[in-house]
Amino acid sequence: MPKYYIFHKPFQVLTQFSAEGDKRTLSDFFRQIPKNIYPVGRLDYDSEGLLLLTDDKPLTHQLLDPSFAHPRTYWVQVEGEITNEAISQLESGVTITVDGKHYRTKKAKAQIFKEQPDVAERNPPVRFRKSIPTSWISLTLTEGKNRQVRKMTAATGFPTLRLIRYSIGNVTLDGLAPGEHKMMQRFEP
Repeated sequence: MPKYYIFHKPFQVLTQFSAEGDKRTLSDFFRQIPKNIYPVGRLDYDSEGLLLLTDDKPLTHQLLDPSFAHPRTYWVQVEGEITNEAISQLESGVTITVDGKHYRTKKAKAQIFKEQPDVAERNPPVRFRKSIPTSWISLTLTEGKNRQVRKMTAATGFPTLRLIRYSIGNVTLDGLAPGEHKMMQRFEP
């Protein structure tokens, strides 16, 4: 019977169990986890949010193979007051660099939050600058290139300050504080 865990990865945690210097890893949060349970995909050290860990190889293949194009939604705090033009660019696709080559991102869904979403405080917090406002957006992608969200927002002139993966398919972070995890009976993206 496959096992599924969803985890709210905190800021500055590596998406791996093996130690690397003095950085925190998944082993700091999963003291006793069955063998052959691995994270599906990754979140960068400086990103936060929903991470799936499982031993279900067919599901892992489905989630990692780009041909399945499953949606992933990110909540992104960007520097500056993001414009409708930038949102349109994100939705239409922007050109970023992937492996040293220009790449045009696929269409995405993007919207501006009218108010900051209900997210836990980050430790350490995002640097506050009185003279430079910030905005929060929701960005849903069906592809996952290395550091794609950060590259996309930068390409529109609004660098990412904070990045939280909110959902994978229909599964969300709701009810999970940073560092918390729960086991699920099934995982259907």
